[in-house]
Amino acid sequence: MILIELFVPPGVFDPVQRRRLGERLIDALMGTEDAHAQPVMDSARALTQVLVQEPAAWIAGDRHPVDPADPPRYLIRVSAPAAWRKEMSAHAIDRLTQALAETEVEAGRDPDRLRAEPHALVHVVGIPEGSLGMCGRPMGSLDLIQRMTAPHRADIAHLPTDDLAPGTVIDPVCGMTVDLNATDLTLEYEDTVYGFCNGQCRRIFADDHGVPLTA
Repeated sequence: MILIELFVPPGVFDPVQRRRLGERLIDALMGTEDAHAQPVMDSARALTQVLVQEPAAWIAGDRHPVDPADPPRYLIRVSAPAAWRKEMSAHAIDRLTQALAETEVEAGRDPDRLRAEPHALVHVVGIPEGSLGMCGRPMGSLDLIQRMTAPHRADIAHLPTDDLAPGTVIDPVCGMTVDLNATDLTLEYEDTVYGFCNGQCRRIFADDHGVPLTA
């Protein structure tokens, strides 16, 4: 599960605008270029939640309250399994800032200030393994990937491969395209070499097919 908390000054956005901004943040974080199978991305979206909050008091570092008449400040906190934090940070900070910039354009404000001034802070927080709970039990990062991909793995195994570039394969767990020449995350099963986008997808495939992992 991924939780996005967006803090905005009181009174800047009406309910419709808050909802649209929350949807925009989910779209930005999920992205499209990673090319995971669409059903897997839909499952990931279903496990992503956004809370838009308006603090009763917002004090800037210079000890002055943020003036509602000024262009709004933003604070985004993304909470996700710790195993995903580093990889997620590499794209989430830019994408989420861009989503805020698009909102600024719609409001007729200068979007460039979000990259020139510290007016949009993004914190990506890693939740330690075993500390995230769902369905009444602790859920680790591996559990979450299993849950997101389990209903779709059979279909992913039959995705067409005719248009793949030479040396690339489809990750049989999440459906992402993998360059075999750029990764050592592979497994051989029944005379076929499979590639994986990360070690957790590799682990899930190995567990499902009884393939021992030596590294």
